[in-house]
Amino acid sequence: MLAISQTKSTDVVGVWLTELKDGKIEIYQKDNKFFGKVVWIASPNDENGQPLKDINNPKDALKSRPILGMNTIVNMSYDDGVWSGGTVYDPKTGDSYTCKIWLEGANLKVRGYWGVFYETKTWTKSK
Repeated sequence: MLAISQTKSTDVVGVWLTELKDGKIEIYQKDNKFFGKVVWIASPNDENGQPLKDINNPKDALKSRPILGMNTIVNMSYDDGVWSGGTVYDPKTGDSYTCKIWLEGANLKVRGYWGVFYETKTWTKSK
């Protein structure tokens, strides 16, 4: 017998606190895709008091964009309890990874893949 997921596609929508508790990502739906944008950063300014910029981005044209408000999760599709098919971007390193997201209890699991390797982070729902 197949297990049918009790998760709805919109269960992921909301604001999530990252595992290191240094940022909040708002996951939202646009059409049939899901995205996540940075809505809070624990230390939002650089050493000069200016808003943090995407200085680690490998594309020179994007290095001046602010991190606050940027999409770090893009083009995720929902299927049977898992959001996948998109990417997650880490502004701390400038790296993008293919991504899979799912709920475990009240927590959100965010897994980024690079080749056969992966890392999974646990995010908690923000109040």
